[in-house]
Amino acid sequence: MRTVTTKSTPDDPDPVRIGQAPTTRRQVVAKVFWTAIWLVYFAGPVAELFRSGTSAADRVLGGTGLALFVVAYFALVFRHMWRGVSLSFVYGVLGLLLTLSTVLSWTLGFSWLVLFIFTSVVSGVVLPWQHARWAVPVVTVVLLAVGARFPEIRGYYLFAYGLPAMGSGYTMVGVQYLIRTTKELRAAREEVARLAANEERLRLARDLHDLLGHSLSLITLKSELAGRMLPDKPDAAASQVADIERVSRQALVDVREAVTGYRRPRLAVELAGARAALRTAGITATVDPALESGHHGLAADGEGALAWALRESVTNVVRHSGARRCEVLLAEEWEADERRYLCLTVLDDGTGPPRVRHEGNGLTGLRERLALADGRLETGPAPGGHGFALRAFVPFAAGGPPGGAGTEPVASPAPLNDPA
Repeated sequence: MRTVTTKSTPDDPDPVRIGQAPTTRRQVVAKVFWTAIWLVYFAGPVAELFRSGTSAADRVLGGTGLALFVVAYFALVFRHMWRGVSLSFVYGVLGLLLTLSTVLSWTLGFSWLVLFIFTSVVSGVVLPWQHARWAVPVVTVVLLAVGARFPEIRGYYLFAYGLPAMGSGYTMVGVQYLIRTTKELRAAREEVARLAANEERLRLARDLHDLLGHSLSLITLKSELAGRMLPDKPDAAASQVADIERVSRQALVDVREAVTGYRRPRLAVELAGARAALRTAGITATVDPALESGHHGLAADGEGALAWALRESVTNVVRHSGARRCEVLLAEEWEADERRYLCLTVLDDGTGPPRVRHEGNGLTGLRERLALADGRLETGPAPGGHGFALRAFVPFAAGGPPGGAGTEPVASPAPLNDPA
């Protein structure tokens, strides 16, 4: 059976918040660091300024121009990141960067051609795709034209400067497209969540109306009728009051059944909670794809019992196991009596079962829940003797379609031994 592995850390999974404005001081520091670290490529031009034989005028021109270039570069990147900028401002700053790159490279030497690569990169970052696809080649062409005046590098400057400028620029265009797509996906997921919550509210409103509308109307009508009968027809009024009691009791039963259905845990919901809990604890989660699909033929009580089993087992893994990995599997199994069971297995690589034969309240309650659903619980060491294994079995509902779990039936393995 194939499995899908996801891994997270207990810290923020994206402290840099790529493509998003920072919201904390730590994120600001991270963004500044990851933007400034690339300035190490200015080591060549800076070294040229301090090389013996460099005139004072060249040092002033180079130092002033480089400082202005860095300030303009950071101003454009961070203004684009935080609040967005107009195209006129973008083209104004890009024109300044391209001018500085041209003048400094032409005047001070070929090592300054690296400025064109930064100009190409920032063009891919701040410009829309329709503009960036032309701006990046223009910057590269200007770089090649300026670099052609240095005979000592004509043999390799195309590969040392030209291709990196073109490639880096278009790479950032692709990154920006990915960021934009991610933002759209995030917005779509939030919209789906809002629609789902709204649909749930509408369903609750419909159910309450269907459950209580008729009953409350009938109670109101009979109450008015009994009030009119009381002075002259006490026996008839008593009959109406008895009807009121019967209708109200039935309404109470209906409400309780509805609330029980709303509160019943579901595997899909518990799986999402399990992923979040394991991710927060820094435990690698390996989840069987069969858990993502529906389980036709599984009774509501059976699904609820498996959901409780998943919740309890993951809670124990997070709190007590000290595990680094957790595996959640789902399989359909045949028993010796030809009954089909759905088996939920949770394995970890932690400390294993306790040496003292004693179960906590959680596992005891889980056994009772599974027994009410005609299922059972098995616990013991994980395969290989390292870690803990929990297996929860519930039967399929009578008459359920074959293969309801979407998995191949397998023979039931030997039961796990309870922790001893």
